[in-house]
Amino acid sequence: MVDFFRRHPVLFNLLLMAITSVILLMLAMWGLNIWTGHGKVQVVPDVSGMSLKEAMVTLQRCNLHAEVIDSVHNDQASRGSVVDQIPPAGDKVKPGRDIYLTINAFTKKQLTIPDLTGSSARQAMSVLRSLGFNDVTSEIVPSDYKDLVLGVKSMGVSLRAGTQVPADARLTVEVGSGISGGFEESDTLSALDNTEWEQTEFFE
Repeated sequence: MVDFFRRHPVLFNLLLMAITSVILLMLAMWGLNIWTGHGKVQVVPDVSGMSLKEAMVTLQRCNLHAEVIDSVHNDQASRGSVVDQIPPAGDKVKPGRDIYLTINAFTKKQLTIPDLTGSSARQAMSVLRSLGFNDVTSEIVPSDYKDLVLGVKSMGVSLRAGTQVPADARLTVEVGSGISGGFEESDTLSALDNTEWEQTEFFE
């Protein structure tokens, strides 16, 4: 055998290269299995309802990583708590896997005040409630334009169109009474008629 390889050094080198390649491939596969945790699984714990901090600690103990991908506004859940997770609890994953979390927002839901000036009172109330405002009342204020909206207030502060306020803010819609300066239009005309009559009587 030795004499054969001495007479054929090219074959010897090719054989040596093949053996070396096989050994390197086996080592690479072995290292890859260790790196990827081949054959090892981890059951995903249920972190729904936990605070974000609690969920991160729980997942870390299971050799898993938490990643927040979205936030929602849920009145039934506490702020900052986990409301959904992917993969779900009970799934088997490889150690080191990212668990994607959706949490309940830390801040209150903000809604935008629309431009309601000139709208009817009924229309304005309907629009605000359809947007998600639940605490909406109306207030009659002096104006020549009866039943038309003059503005929207919250806690006594006038709100411009485009202003963002919490969804649970108490809103007051200012609605015109059809009275300017405390007199109805009919009262004003009556006062003018009386003045004209008095002037006519004086000149007579």
